[in-house]
Amino acid sequence: MQNFNPVGRTNNLVVQEFEKEVLVYDLTDHRAMSLNETSARVWRACDGQRSVSDIAAEIGDEGVTLLALSELKKAKLVDAKAPELTKFEGMPRREAIKRIGMSSLIALPIIASLATPALAQGTCPPNTNCTGGARCPGCPCANNNNCASNSCVAGTCA
Repeated sequence: MQNFNPVGRTNNLVVQEFEKEVLVYDLTDHRAMSLNETSARVWRACDGQRSVSDIAAEIGDEGVTLLALSELKKAKLVDAKAPELTKFEGMPRREAIKRIGMSSLIALPIIASLATPALAQGTCPPNTNCTGGARCPGCPCANNNNCASNSCVAGTCA
């Protein structure tokens, strides 16, 4: 195993910790992610001080740790410059699970991701015009209800 010390990303994230999971909202990509207990433990351990070997020792399973790091890298939650961390990187999840073995199934790292619509944040996709009911900033409006941001100022969505 490599002596790389992974660094978990913390900038432009809103993090809410619960007993057995962590919810992460990426302000850059407008994605909401749910990390199960195993993924959250690995992500928290990515402090730049601990090596992959150290993290695997804490988690108790090298295969599970490597799979979690691979999933965290795909989710852009660990340093994108990280070297290929695992034999699982680029491998379909089912194949990785087979290689880890069913005995570790309970602890498998899971990151559920959901892209959130830009309109929910009061912004619009690039090149959106104000036709077809678009409620984007800069579009004409009559009242706050006409705007995704819920803010109509002087006849224009803010």
